[in-house]
Amino acid sequence: MLRKKVHSKKTTIDINKKNTVKKIIKRDLKVLWHPCTQMKDHEKIPLIPIKKGKGVWIEDFNNRKYIDAISSWWVNLFGHSNPYINSQINKQLNKLEHVLLAGFTHMPAIELSEQLVKLMPKDITKCFFTDNGSSAIDAALKMSFHYWKNKGYKKKSKFVALSNSYHGETLGSLSISNIDLYKKTYEKILKKTIIVPSPDCFYKKSNKSNEEHTEEMFKHMLKTIKKHHQYIAGIVVEPLVQCAGYMRMYHPIYLSLLSEACKKYNIHLIADEIAVGFGRTGSMFAFEQAKITPDIICLSKGITGGYMTLSAILTNEEIYNTFYAEYNKLKAFLHSHSYTANPIACSAALASLKLFNKYDTLKKNKVLSKYIYEKLTSLNNHKNVAEVRQHGMITAVEMIKNKSRRTSFNWKERRGIKAYLYGLNNNVLIRPLGNVIYFMPPYVIKKNEIDLSCEVIKGAIDEATK
Repeated sequence: MLRKKVHSKKTTIDINKKNTVKKIIKRDLKVLWHPCTQMKDHEKIPLIPIKKGKGVWIEDFNNRKYIDAISSWWVNLFGHSNPYINSQINKQLNKLEHVLLAGFTHMPAIELSEQLVKLMPKDITKCFFTDNGSSAIDAALKMSFHYWKNKGYKKKSKFVALSNSYHGETLGSLSISNIDLYKKTYEKILKKTIIVPSPDCFYKKSNKSNEEHTEEMFKHMLKTIKKHHQYIAGIVVEPLVQCAGYMRMYHPIYLSLLSEACKKYNIHLIADEIAVGFGRTGSMFAFEQAKITPDIICLSKGITGGYMTLSAILTNEEIYNTFYAEYNKLKAFLHSHSYTANPIACSAALASLKLFNKYDTLKKNKVLSKYIYEKLTSLNNHKNVAEVRQHGMITAVEMIKNKSRRTSFNWKERRGIKAYLYGLNNNVLIRPLGNVIYFMPPYVIKKNEIDLSCEVIKGAIDEATK
């Protein structure tokens, strides 16, 4: 005898939602190739279609919410669907959506340039807009090389970067990166870069402080500079935190020493502030903590508060003036993007900068970062945690197989995926970098949301290290 199926209204709605999600996923997988993803994984790990977001929360089509604990790849500063940023974008939409920046200009680009220059040390006076983080790095490399060419230094064509560094995915930015996962496949088509050991403090000796270890590691850089300075155009570093490089961190003393050496040996210091800028490390820009002025500063990610793609290069009058000449001298910097300084993106960036002042964000973040560390510091006692490290609003927990020997888990075990899935099952989006779980939330996160996120991170580590 067949049992009659009875569905309540709620059950019917749930089934409808489930069918909707299946249809969305099917449509997606038919046409979309997702970034930084082995698409075959989605045979076992379903995509999650997101319907909307508000504050630190994103919501799927089943009405399930997740705390965006990684700021959607480090871009979101003031929460999803921020009312003020929304309003400023809407105002701009009714005025001008886009116009080329060659031969023309517009107020959002001018005002944003003024605001960015105002945030910089006094020697930084010029803003050059690009399209995204990788293109900012590419343009910075070109700018540095072209500067030396214009000055008559024809040998200066090499660049130096740190081991474990990551600067982007275009061929230029990938050339100066040093993480095999992203780079090794494309090695034959990349420009050769001089790689110097990173000063990160993960493997420092127990009897040394972070500052002592970092200062010791600078000897490798100084040796390289002395040997190759005639050929080096610029040195590119991520100040304080190598974000995609497993959130490894180092002391500001390295930047101070590097700045001195670059000045002495006639080399550009290029600061990749793309991930660490706009308050992530505790100061507005990470290089400020070393009290230095880089020659070229690259900005992106959080520049628009997580709304639009935009990037900028900030530099000084000396570099700018080297390109300033009569047309027939052929010294102009011919680098461009179709959407350079898009007015809508610039308006979002201006709104985001205004919120820093309105909420006294940097001061507020000091309280939040301290609270986050207090919530996670107990993990230092976990048998499979090497350390909990933090710079401002970036906190990382590194899982490890053997604590005393600093032996890592085999990457093939994919412990990070286990942590990721545990997070999703408990309403928190974490996306580990290998064996490193990091917490980089939007600045509008509340203490009860931090509590939930930290508890889930602890549970994820227990689950991943079983």
